[in-house]
Amino acid sequence: MASSAGRRYHLLMVKVFDWKGGRALPEELRKLLPEELSDLPPGRYVVESADHVPELTPEEEEGLRQAITSARAGRVVDADEVRRRIETKLGR
Repeated sequence: MASSAGRRYHLLMVKVFDWKGGRALPEELRKLLPEELSDLPPGRYVVESADHVPELTPEEEEGLRQAITSARAGRVVDADEVRRRIETKLGR
């Protein structure tokens, strides 16, 4: 049997694309777009299939519970501080 990590990563099919926005398309094509795409502003996007979302392991579930509890208690670090800590660890 494959490990959960092996199962988790071989199922992902990720695509990166540059999107000019739904308004850049002719009207007949805009009608065919899902609402989620037609509303996206221009930019670079990553899309992956959500048809085969793997279940979390018990350890991952518990980690999320602990993170939520910690955040609700106000024990959080903002994104800028996280970036600074990572850069420091990487010696940048």
